This record gives sequence, structure tokens and C-alpha cells, in this order.
Amino acid sequence: GMAEAGAAGDAWLGPAAAQEGAEPAELAAVIGATVPTGFEQTAAEEVREKLGSASRISKDRGKIYFEVPARSLPQVHRLRSVDNLFVIVQEFKDYQFKENKEDALKDLEDLVKKLPWTDPMKVWELNNSLKKKKTKRKKHNLQSPASRGKLSDGGEEGGADQNNTNDQEDCAQNPVAVEPTGGQDTENPQEVTSRNGVEEEEDNEQSDVKVEVQASSESGTKAGEDQKGEGEVKVLRFRVTCNRAGDKHSFTSNEAARDFGGAVQEHFQWKADMTNFDVEVLLNIHNNEVVVGIALTEESLHRRNITHFGPTTLRSTLAYGMLRLCDPQPTDIIVDPMCGTGAIPIEGAAEWPYCYHIAGDNNPQAVKRAANNISSLLRKNESKDSSTALGVPLDVIQWDICNLPLRTGSVDIVVTDMPFGKRIGSKKKNWDLYPACLMEMGRICTPGTGRAVLLTQDKKCFAKALSRVGHIWRRAQTVWVNVGGLHAAVYLLRRTSEPAQDTRPFW
Repeated sequence: GMAEAGAAGDAWLGPAAAQEGAEPAELAAVIGATVPTGFEQTAAEEVREKLGSASRISKDRGKIYFEVPARSLPQVHRLRSVDNLFVIVQEFKDYQFKENKEDALKDLEDLVKKLPWTDPMKVWELNNSLKKKKTKRKKHNLQSPASRGKLSDGGEEGGADQNNTNDQEDCAQNPVAVEPTGGQDTENPQEVTSRNGVEEEEDNEQSDVKVEVQASSESGTKAGEDQKGEGEVKVLRFRVTCNRAGDKHSFTSNEAARDFGGAVQEHFQWKADMTNFDVEVLLNIHNNEVVVGIALTEESLHRRNITHFGPTTLRSTLAYGMLRLCDPQPTDIIVDPMCGTGAIPIEGAAEWPYCYHIAGDNNPQAVKRAANNISSLLRKNESKDSSTALGVPLDVIQWDICNLPLRTGSVDIVVTDMPFGKRIGSKKKNWDLYPACLMEMGRICTPGTGRAVLLTQDKKCFAKALSRVGHIWRRAQTVWVNVGGLHAAVYLLRRTSEPAQDTRPFW
């Protein structure tokens, strides 16, 4: 059984080779996943819960690794806490880079021939065929409503999951030109963020560099010919993406991608293409940790439930991590008083359908976007199988955050991204707004059992506000996260048993 992979220290270098004469071993995949920084542990718990596999959390924050049989790929794509997925070709825990740049790069080139590409490429092919099936099924759905009912996702997950196994590739096939893939609009674009939104240390040069490898003259065939080569085999197009972090390297990520890419091209006889590639080879270098992988997602899974984006739409994966921190129980009433485009309650309703989710915002534009996102979710549920389509336990309301139309003590959980400071609102207003919000959240939450999970970039102001409402809220946990390159914090607060003072006459 592979459930306990990782117990043996080196199991991570890839599945063990089959013994001579033994049954051919089942194809296994060591998967790497990028997750919101700070929520690595949450993602590992989800992987154990849904796939039964142990995870290893990378020293390079925001990544986890786990081993699964390749046949579990569909379930891997349904994880809620992961942004991007890749299959690991090989991992080196302590790679010794030569000091001289030419030598260091030569070593990376030579590495390509020695890497165990075969199984990871089989995993990549399997992943591709799954993607194609999805696309076919989607087109099929559009043509004939009659056949919709029979096309559920194989039904291997029972009950609650049935109505929200969202087709992860939605965004990739119908690109919505609304918002850059970062998932967050940053006001300071000079900030360097890598693919997974992790801010690089100052000494690093721009990460995530894509380098086109010049095709050598021999492979310069006439246009149209490269579609079918010898024996009708399609020539694959590829690119190499290198992420480098650390100050001990003599080379840039550009140079590493270029030289490693040249060797990949030679080894496979693939054609380099930056924009229209079939295979994306990943070279992740973090100090002395080197991981070579092949991407399994074209576009981050974090956009899955959102069709109408706003300027600060939260990544679904971060919304999931925040919700998991509050450990929602069936029948809990969960409120997001500043819901923006609704990422948190939409993720909540999809994943915790036995709770009741209320989304509210004071901005009419936000409320409209959230409502549109909820309608899309309802439509998606109906297209699965209209006879059993459930509604979504979620409502959206326009209200004033400091004056909520909710009865005192009637709410179990408050989860919200406090959109103040950097992108929206101003620091000065926060000094008044934060304590007022925390008081009002305290008023609606049940004393003794209520909890709140709040994301904020204005940590100083939040700490000050919290000290003023210490009789109502105590801080139970802090998770440091990275939101589109801005350092932020997620606080788990627990409601004290102190009854709420109703300061306003009309309650």
C-alpha cells in the first residue's frame, strides 16, 4: 500500500522499481501541489482525508508533495486547497551546485539525460486524456439536455459532494477575460510575485521566467510538417518554467531555464514554444533543493467557482483554508459581512452544504457580482441533473457592516476578508472601523461557541482593535499568508462567554 509513502525517507524520489518477475507495479505518481502559504497543513489534512495519502510539506513554503496511484488523478483535481498541480520527475534534497556559473549550468544540462522521465510522462498523458474527456463531455452537455442526467462524474463520492464536483477546467476552456491569473490585483505591479503568489526575497531576481529555447536548424522543418513526424507521431511543443530562490546561485532563473530547456529539447526532440505548448516542464530551485516536475494544471484551480471577478476577489483556495480553520458543523450559520464577489460563502456553500451561508456587503456593485456568481453556481448544479439539483444554501444581502440586520447571538461563524488599507479604504478609517466591526461581529455571534476567521493586511491596526474588544474576542490562532504579494494575516478568534452589550436602542 502506498498510503504511508514518506515513512521511508527516500520513497519520495519516485515510486520504487518493480521487482524482477513480479507483477508490473501499478503506475504511481508523486504529486506536487502549490497551496496558499500558511495553509500547507490544511492542504495536507485534506489530502489525507480525501486520498488517504501522507504529505510532505516542502521547506519552500506554499508547496506539498504526496504519492497516489495514477488512477486517483480525478480526485486529486477535486482537492479544494490546491492551486496548481504537477507530477514530480525527481527531487534532490541537497543538490550541490558548482560555484562557477558555466559548470553549474552544464550540470543542470547533464541532469536531463539521467532523470526518470518515463512514469511521470505516463502520468502526464493520463492527465491529458482526462482533460480531453472533460471537454468532450462539456460540449455534449451543451448539445443535448436529454443526455445530461447520465453524465454525472462517476459518482464515486457519495452524497454532499455530488452537487459540487465542479469541472475544474471550466476557466481554462472558456477563458473569462476579466482578471489577471494572479487572483489579486495589486496596486504595486513592480512587486515580484511568482506563479503561486509567493513573494520572492529581495535577493532573488524575477522568478517564474519562461524562456524560449531556440530550435536548432535541423528541427526547422517546413510549417505543417511538425504536426506529424516519423510514424505519425505528433511532435510535442514544450516550455521550461524555472523558479529560483536563494542567494547562493551563480546563475539566474533565465539561464537555468534556457540551458535545461536546450537539453530537454535535445533529449525528447520536442519543439520549444512559449505560448502554444503541450508540456510545461518545471524546474524549481530553492537554495539546495531542486525539484523537476511536469505541470498537470494549465491554469490555477483557484478560479473554480467564480465567474464574475472583482478587483480583490479572494482565491477560492484561500477561502477554503479560512473556512476549514473554523471547523464548520452541520446547521452552523456562517456569515461573511464583507463578502465582495462572494468567494468565501460560495466556497462554503459548495463544500459545507449542511450549513447556512449568508453573504453581505455594503457595496451594491459587490452584491451584484456575488449574486451573479451564485446564479452561475445554481445553473451549474442544474446542468448536472435537473431532477436532483439542489438549491445552494446561500443568500446575499446589501447591508451596513456596523449595523447588521441579524439578531444578537444568532450566528455561529463569521468569516471574512477585511478589505481595508492597501487596496480599498484607507488606514485612517480602519482605526475607527476595525473596533466597530469587531464589536458588531461579537454582537451577532453566539457567546461561548461563536468564532471568527478574519483576513487582514493591516495587522497593526487589527491588533490594536482586538485589544479594545478583548472582553468579547480572544485570539486562538494566527496564520501568516501571502495575498498577491502582500503580507497578510488570518486570525482565528473565539467568542468569550461575555454577553453582548447592545449599545443601540433599536435592538
